[in-house]
Amino acid sequence: MRITAVSAGLVEAGVEAQIDVVEVRDHAHDLVNAELTGMRSAALGAVLDRVATSDALVVVTPVFNAHPAGLFQMFFEVLDKDALVGKPVLIGATGGSARHSLVLDQDLLPMFHYLHALVVPVSVFAATDDWGGSSGLDARIGRAVNALLPLLGVRPGQPPEGADRAAPSDDLTLTADFEQMMRALGH
Repeated sequence: MRITAVSAGLVEAGVEAQIDVVEVRDHAHDLVNAELTGMRSAALGAVLDRVATSDALVVVTPVFNAHPAGLFQMFFEVLDKDALVGKPVLIGATGGSARHSLVLDQDLLPMFHYLHALVVPVSVFAATDDWGGSSGLDARIGRAVNALLPLLGVRPGQPPEGADRAAPSDDLTLTADFEQMMRALGH
């Protein structure tokens, strides 16, 4: 997720926030060791403590073979089981096409429910088409940030720039009604 869009949304709502970015890949060896031995390195322990003591999380994973990245999942497997209880978590993912967006509901949502996190009801998926061109990605991030704010005890005034209150467009919906499609097949 574009951290600048999340940060801008928080600032616009009057929320002072210190945003720390954790790149899970930087802790790959420590994660594997913790998974295999149950022992955490000092560096990994410090990161896990930062996550546990944070006010909220914005978590984003790439999608590989219709599942979240293995290191991403491993990070939450070695986290203390009660570390996310009641913690607001905004979930997001990136993938090659919009069809991969189901990973949010099929993998991430159940994992964070299992960890008893307070999952933001609006998630963000970014497909290849969202990068480089004009897209609704910033608007979707804005809607997600506006959904996160009340969980932090903040009432958003106005939505962040580019975000609207209209229902999001669905890239996977049919562009013509069924009758029109059938007529087109009849030549």
